[in-house]
Amino acid sequence: MSVALVHDWLTGMRGGERVLEALCALYPDADIFTLVHDRGSVSATIEQHRITTSFIQSLPWARSGYRHYLPLFPLAIERLDLARYDLVISSSHCAAKAVRAPAQARHLCYCHSPMRYAWDQFDAYFGPARKGWLASRCLYRPVMSRLARWDAATASRVHRFVANSAHVAGRIRRYYGRESTVVYPPVHTEFFRPADVVPGQHFLVVSALVPYKRIDLAIAACQRVGARLRIVGDGPERAALEAQASGQVEFLGRLGDEDVRREYRSALAVLLPGEEDFGIVTVEAQACGRPVVALARGGALETVIDGENGVLYPDPGVVSLSAALERTASIRFDPVKISRSAQRFSHDRHMQQMRDVIDDTVARPVGTRW
Repeated sequence: MSVALVHDWLTGMRGGERVLEALCALYPDADIFTLVHDRGSVSATIEQHRITTSFIQSLPWARSGYRHYLPLFPLAIERLDLARYDLVISSSHCAAKAVRAPAQARHLCYCHSPMRYAWDQFDAYFGPARKGWLASRCLYRPVMSRLARWDAATASRVHRFVANSAHVAGRIRRYYGRESTVVYPPVHTEFFRPADVVPGQHFLVVSALVPYKRIDLAIAACQRVGARLRIVGDGPERAALEAQASGQVEFLGRLGDEDVRREYRSALAVLLPGEEDFGIVTVEAQACGRPVVALARGGALETVIDGENGVLYPDPGVVSLSAALERTASIRFDPVKISRSAQRFSHDRHMQQMRDVIDDTVARPVGTRW
């Protein structure tokens, strides 16, 4: 069976790329198709595959500024030639699920999220507070509305959806009118594990620096309570966040897995101030025995048990998060118990569940959608 793996873009190792890496392990001979590939930014497991990019790859500044070409994504993804493949697996949070699979192929989509820019997170990226009232309403709103219609219309190209959380399954049902099977992303719990170290008194963020992650709230809350904050990750929001931050905030940029693990282990707690689709960082931190402070919405409700392996706070504001930070500092968490709670998201469990879902999909008649 010839297999094609389709991913939105390859510009760093985040949660979506961990899923793609697992798919690469399942299909070591599969070809990868993507909009843009920044060579060397993803793992060797992914890089060793034959990778085909879209025409966006040849546009100016595509590797770092690919998001500026968002209106071109539909054309670019639909031009990828998958004619010779029997099985297409898309790993999608933007456009990958809209790829055109051949008539004889089955198309399974592992959906990290319906296109968040065009649906319920428009304001975080293109709202008046970010782009100005005129540009937001007259430029970005029409473009994103058109993309939302395209995103919904192309859901019919997928034979089966797999969601990365029950939260995302609900969004797939709401925006696409489709059901999905929940398979949580893989977490290397044998690598991310507790160590015999005394955690520091600082908080930690591990995240792409993009609007919906709300790193600005983490910075403001830590400054409000006088706590130190270390931030691992990079992205288009870095300059603005650095301008907001005081001397108690350190930006570490992108780090390798061993350094990230060290940061998890040494933090008082890890912060997830935005609404997450799943939040693989949550489980990595918990696997290392560290509690997570998260907004009580989205995927965090499936991973964080308040008072046991973290703290949930109700409102996406500085005051609410500040209170959660103070509460976290007062709780004596059990690292072993926290780490144990992460085992249900192990890499091995993910792999077995994906094998089962793929085998079941392939066994169905060609063209079956469910």
